[in-house]
Amino acid sequence: MSEPTEELSTYTAAAEVGAVRVRRGRFERWWLALKKAPLSAWFGMIVIAAYVFVAVFAPWLAPYGEAEIFRTPFAPWDETHRFGTDQIGRDILTRLIYGARNTMGIALVTTLLSFLIGGGLGLVAAINRSWLDQLLSRSVDVLMAIPSLIFALMLLSIFKPSVLSLIFIIAVLDSTRVFRLTRSVAINVVVMDYVEAAKLRGERLGWIMRHEILPNIMPPLVAEFGLRFSFVFLTIAALSFLGVGIQPPTADWGSMVRDNASMIQFAQYDFKAGITPLLPAAAIGLLTVAVNFVVDWFLHKTSGLRDEH
Repeated sequence: MSEPTEELSTYTAAAEVGAVRVRRGRFERWWLALKKAPLSAWFGMIVIAAYVFVAVFAPWLAPYGEAEIFRTPFAPWDETHRFGTDQIGRDILTRLIYGARNTMGIALVTTLLSFLIGGGLGLVAAINRSWLDQLLSRSVDVLMAIPSLIFALMLLSIFKPSVLSLIFIIAVLDSTRVFRLTRSVAINVVVMDYVEAAKLRGERLGWIMRHEILPNIMPPLVAEFGLRFSFVFLTIAALSFLGVGIQPPTADWGSMVRDNASMIQFAQYDFKAGITPLLPAAAIGLLTVAVNFVVDWFLHKTSGLRDEH
């Protein structure tokens, strides 16, 4: 038999060491992750991006003013009013567009404040395992024992309903859940050697929280942020539906459902008029589903699990 004329390529350690390896940038790594995302995550991200676009450009997208009143209340769908008007003659489409800005904006600010309060106190309780940890934990247990919606209704009935009181009350009540999660995941990190080394170096508590603990507990906190946003969003809509949330003339999807609920009984005569109250309800439901799709994908991505094909 004749020997083969072509030499077979062989692996050498020298070639492996000499090979140039280029580290991917953060944007490139995120783009690769997005390309592997499932269709449900892409659907959620597209819906969220559309909602954000409508919220940011609401004054330019809305055909009329947010509180502009026309002569005909409960006007039918036509060229002038695409989705008709409400009980006092305000354009439904305009209120839907402005409702995205108000409802989502207030929910986002409330969620950020709840994470600032609950996350900060949770980190302090995890690091300082003394009477302060017991005091914060037992206080949180007392607040969590009371149903949050009923507690919020009681507090908003005592204080004057306003945007600031709504944000502060819901943020404080929701921060209890953030506190429990932050404390539970941070406890497993504060006992690590690098945290002890930072303490022995004399680093301040704030530096240890920002540089040693927080980067290692970010994935569950980011996932919790998406879930908390959904719960806060639904809570604000529920309180507005009950009349103690966002007050008129500010557009809000929860109050829009309440104000136009009587139109459902006219569905047998005018189907379009009957489904008008369902438009803000559908907007609330679609955003909630979209956020949960994205959160589920992020949890799966950061959990280290791999799909089997």
